[in-house]
Parts: sequence; C-alpha cells; structure tokens
Amino acid sequence: MLLPLEDLFNDVIAKSMRGLGLSDDALAGLSCASTEDIANAKAGKVDDYVLRKIAPHLQLEGLSLVAMAHGEWRPLPVNVSGLEQFNTTYHDMTVNAYLVWDTETKNAVAFDTGADASPMINFIQKKGLNLSLIFLTHTHGDHIQDLAKLSADGAVTTFVHEKEPCPGAKTFKLSDTEAWESGGLRIEARSTWGHSKGGITYVVSGLKHPLAIVGDAIFASSMGGGMVSYADALATNRKEIFTLPDNTVICPGHGPMTTVGEEKAHNPFYPEFQ
Repeated sequence: MLLPLEDLFNDVIAKSMRGLGLSDDALAGLSCASTEDIANAKAGKVDDYVLRKIAPHLQLEGLSLVAMAHGEWRPLPVNVSGLEQFNTTYHDMTVNAYLVWDTETKNAVAFDTGADASPMINFIQKKGLNLSLIFLTHTHGDHIQDLAKLSADGAVTTFVHEKEPCPGAKTFKLSDTEAWESGGLRIEARSTWGHSKGGITYVVSGLKHPLAIVGDAIFASSMGGGMVSYADALATNRKEIFTLPDNTVICPGHGPMTTVGEEKAHNPFYPEFQ
C-alpha cells in the first residue's frame, strides 16, 4: 500500500509560520506578498510565484515547496528484508509502527505500537519471530496506544527516554544507555527532541541498509510540528538524522518511508542540502 505524504505544501507553510512566530501580516511585510496571497497559500491555493516569494522568509526551499504543491515528488518505495511497516487508524489520521528482525536468528524488535498492535502481533506469529524488545520514539497517544497488548502486559521489556516516562516502559538516559545489542541487531538512540520533550530516533544496523526510526521528527518532505521547540526540532534533525549515510532508510511515524538522501534533495525544511 502506498501511503500518501503526511503533509501538504500548505501544512509545511503553516508549520514554519507557527515555528517562526510569523503572522500573515508579518510574512507579508517580509516577502512583499499580500496578506490575501498568504491566506490563499495557507488554504491550499497553488501559486508558484507566491510560494517562491514567501519560501526564503520561512527558511524553506522554494523549488521543493513548489514541487510539493504540484504533487511532483514522493519517495521511492522501500523494500528491506527484515523491516515491516504497520499503518493503523487513530481517530482521523493513520500512524505507523515498525518491526525489525534478524532473518537468521528470528529475533525481532518493535518500535512504537500504533493505534492497534494486532497486525504486528499477527505478523510476528505468522513469521515465527521472537519479539525481544520494544522501543518508543515518544509518548504521544497515537504511538503508544496499544503498548499493553504488544508487550503482553510487560512481558516484553519496553524502553522510553526519561523525559517521557509512561506506564509499562523502562526509562533510559542517553548518557547511560546509547545502544542495545539484540540478536544480530544493534540499536542506537539519538535525541531528536523538539516535537516532544524526549523524542528519540533509533538507528538500527544489522540489515542490508541502516534504518532510522524517527517517530515524528521527520516525515517525507516535511517534519513534525515543533510543539515543544521548533528551533530544536530543526537542529536535532540536522545533527542526528541528516548526518547519517544517504542510503539510511527513514521510518517516520506518519506517511511513507523515505531515505536521508531523498530528504536532502526534496525536504523544504532543509534548504542547505539543495
């Protein structure tokens, strides 16, 4: 199933304006676009000239924003042996969870639960896998909704960053626990906070391609809203995700999987790579 992009171009505009604290009037003053033009863009009207005018003042890459507005790009399909994405419905949206396993040892590790862990549990049973650990990228409700079921009421150890404790999970500090080894897999934790207080990206090695399970830090051609700190969301993504090899598969909390290389080339929030 091809998942749609999580955000539209006008979502990107709105996230940037909120993060930078810019009103329609303020952006109009900076860009010389009219407030009506800006309101129309936020409402989804595609005007290439307006988008190119406002993009620099939103610290966005104009050509990528225009391409997004015209639906001209989506990431190539990702198919990595030992990686499965599960997409479940949560209220009026969908949310992703991931299972990663070593094909020789059959050891599996889960990342988030999504709204319903049943598809993941059924997959584990069908493939004869052993779920050894669960990691939480952050504790927003859509990502941990079914933790009790997935962990069998705590029988499977779950980890979460100490800034976002939740029932049923052990907390960790990055200074104390930066990596886990589990049945042929290595899982490294990196701080990508800003969308949430303790947002974590887990970098997984042991498969054909390195993986970055990023939660809501990055989406294909977008990013999570900087609900705690927009500036730190941008900065930690740059430091911890965009420094990974270009072939690293990005596994986001919403929307399709992508790669570091594709986001460097197409994500409007990171113009320095384009």
